[in-house]
Amino acid sequence: MMEPIPARLRRLVFERATGLCEYCLIHQSDAHLTFPVDHIISRKHRGPTTAANLALSCLRCNVAKGTDLGSLVSRPRRLVRLYHPRQDRWSDHFRLSGARIVPLTEIGEATVRLLDLNSPQRLLLRRTLAKAGRYPSLEALAYLRN
Repeated sequence: MMEPIPARLRRLVFERATGLCEYCLIHQSDAHLTFPVDHIISRKHRGPTTAANLALSCLRCNVAKGTDLGSLVSRPRRLVRLYHPRQDRWSDHFRLSGARIVPLTEIGEATVRLLDLNSPQRLLLRRTLAKAGRYPSLEALAYLRN
């Protein structure tokens, strides 16, 4: 059985992410369920439980990502790694176009596709939050500037 992530490490991950899913930029306050902490490189692939390998993730992104490290993109199909929140800048791989998350690189494309970031339900949620002035949140705007 896997050891749980220590509370102090969970707190560090949450505070570092300012409550944002580090993949889709939804804020924890706009979710019905508490965001899980994601092992960027999963334990299955011997990813350590350290701050450098952990990201805050909404439940949808976390479940969609699972233990995957990459996805097939382009023609011909080839394996491309996923976005790594500790090593990559979000704005280097994605941009927001309204509620849509647009990939700018193959890493962005692999991540958008695998995490299904632009599914109709996810777009509806982000559009609804945008109309309420909550997407992107102030925290997300600051995250995009980094």
